[in-house]
Amino acid sequence: MTASRVRAAVIGASGFTGGETLRLLLNHPDVVEVAAAARSAGEPLESVHPHLLGSGLEFTTPDEVTARAGDFDVVFLCTPSGEAMRRADGLLAAGTRVVDLSADFRFADPERYARAYGREHTAREALAEAVYGVSEFHRKEIAGARLIANPGCYVITALLGVVPLYEDGIADPSSPLNLVGINGTSGAGNKPRAEVMHPNAFAALLPYSLQGHRHAHELEDRIGRGVVVDLSTAHGNFARGIHLQATVPVRADVRGELSREALLDLYRARYADEFFVRVNARPAHGGLTDKDYRRYPTLAGVTGSNFCHIGLDYDAHRGAVKVVAVTDNLVKGAAGSAVQNMNLMLGLDETAGLRAYGF
Repeated sequence: MTASRVRAAVIGASGFTGGETLRLLLNHPDVVEVAAAARSAGEPLESVHPHLLGSGLEFTTPDEVTARAGDFDVVFLCTPSGEAMRRADGLLAAGTRVVDLSADFRFADPERYARAYGREHTAREALAEAVYGVSEFHRKEIAGARLIANPGCYVITALLGVVPLYEDGIADPSSPLNLVGINGTSGAGNKPRAEVMHPNAFAALLPYSLQGHRHAHELEDRIGRGVVVDLSTAHGNFARGIHLQATVPVRADVRGELSREALLDLYRARYADEFFVRVNARPAHGGLTDKDYRRYPTLAGVTGSNFCHIGLDYDAHRGAVKVVAVTDNLVKGAAGSAVQNMNLMLGLDETAGLRAYGF
């Protein structure tokens, strides 16, 4: 491989995440070959992804990509949990790099994986070398990795939103972190479900996994510090995006020192060199009871992009920082962060193929 001739393959290319990965790779200035593997072998890409009409590509089989793994610089696994464990060893042995967009390699401890996903981890050797891939936090480790565990969509949104508060000693790790995340219906996958069909979903919120979302396990693992994460999730009446609101309890000894302005300064400094993280610092208008919508980010600002927009406020009476973080679940929450990780792994410009604004 040279810096301008990347050969990439996507296994699990028929789903929403796989299709988004294909779209980004086909628009990437350094990618010269893309293979798409799915059960729809022999069909043109546009038979499943109409927006890719004219790509000239046909689906191949996952086994064909695995057999040709040495021909590719990177293989993206957009497969259901459990499948990546089966394929990772063979792909790595062939000398290719792997970016896994499933949950199979997100937990360094296989017992934590088993608790979250209800199955035994069967690729312990590959797990031992996997690098967790939030580019903004793990850049150096990603650059030298062969296997990247791409984070969950709620997880990357929440981590970008709240980690600075734990890093700076503002958040109280002994109190639960309360998160509410609303995901687009694309987060439900592309298998037909009556509940997420437009006539049923267009005027509804669809709560799910309130008994304990698996991404809460991942967040607890990544934040550490013994933090308990209370994550409530639902699908909204929109196709793509994650709107996440966090209530972060503040340590008693720093409550009197905080303000929205101080929080904005902290976040702007933390993310000053991060192209894909933008802090909404618009001045507050009105009093406590005024509905000042402009100080918080909205999904419309990030749809179709690899950006995360963050807004902040401080509830001094309750001693809690309020964080609003928004991403596109299919881009920054999945395919975009995967391509960002690929860029780091291959020594490319980290923003290559991803600089476009959304909406």
